[in-house]
Amino acid sequence: MSPAQSPPPEPDDVVWNIPGDAPQQRGSLLVLPHAGGNAHAYAQWRQYLPADVRLLIGQYPGRGARFSEPLPESMDDLAAPVVAALPDDTGNLVVLGHSMGSLVAFEVVRKLQAAGRTPRALIASACRAPILPNPSAVRPETLDDDALVAAIKERGGTDDGILDEPELREIVLPSIRADFAIDDVYRCAVPDVTVDCPITVIGGSSDPVVPADALTHWAEITRSGFALEILPGGHFYFQQQLDAFFALVNPVLDGVRAQPQAV
Repeated sequence: MSPAQSPPPEPDDVVWNIPGDAPQQRGSLLVLPHAGGNAHAYAQWRQYLPADVRLLIGQYPGRGARFSEPLPESMDDLAAPVVAALPDDTGNLVVLGHSMGSLVAFEVVRKLQAAGRTPRALIASACRAPILPNPSAVRPETLDDDALVAAIKERGGTDDGILDEPELREIVLPSIRADFAIDDVYRCAVPDVTVDCPITVIGGSSDPVVPADALTHWAEITRSGFALEILPGGHFYFQQQLDAFFALVNPVLDGVRAQPQAV
């Protein structure tokens, strides 16, 4: 069966669904991974969330149970399957992305908004506003494997053990190349584009990938509230301080859960 004839992926393979222990789930947090990332890397976030918030994690093509699918070539290849696979009963939904995942999150919000299912909030982490060009393009098409690995290690976020093991590296590098190629060129060109939900942006104080002034422009694309928070650290600032990170994320979820359940 050719890629064009491949059946669509199972929804559970596209969006992981990890509920909390509470008998009723009053909210949902959808997490979209960074370039080259996968759902496995964010599963541990379950323990930092309230028991009545369901954790949903997007899994992109070319990794996990979607490994045999064609690699993504556009932002729509990343965002559209997530929207299609979201459970109907997500209720009060907050969408969160890290790095390139923030751009995927933005497109997911736009698609849900167009379908009359606007999320309650968007949280963007360590990413330029989608109306800006990429200030730190990787240009993977110009790099051999060793140079690409060096660029990934400089950013952080990927286990060096995977990148140093030839067989594992051969598995993960194609999806990393595909994601960076998308992230390099993506820029929302819709004039005066906005979303109807509030946006919270979180960044690292010494992030070499995303300058601080690239974070502030997220305020230009929301018709609702905007907040900017900075934590110590680089591009993957949250890895050593998940407690501090969720001290910023969970109040957003608390505000959403206090609202009447969306239907």
